[in-house]
Amino acid sequence: MTQQATLYRMVLPDHVCPFGVRAKAMLEQAGFDVDDQILATRDAVDQFEREQHVETTPQVFIQGERIGGSDDLERWLRRD
Repeated sequence: MTQQATLYRMVLPDHVCPFGVRAKAMLEQAGFDVDDQILATRDAVDQFEREQHVETTPQVFIQGERIGGSDDLERWLRRD
């Protein structure tokens, strides 16, 4: 059974966050089914960060647990 991960990442008209791209690639490489939640405006990014009490995107959630950003995800994946 494939594990599910939810990824919130910034994809603005003039900027695609490279850390979000990296996080998505790491999840897919690890065999996760990625629910890719695109934050397409600066307002959406700011609102997400306020609601989640975080200062940056991307943010990865696995089984309802917030893993964090791409560096946090990399450490989490190495734990196995």
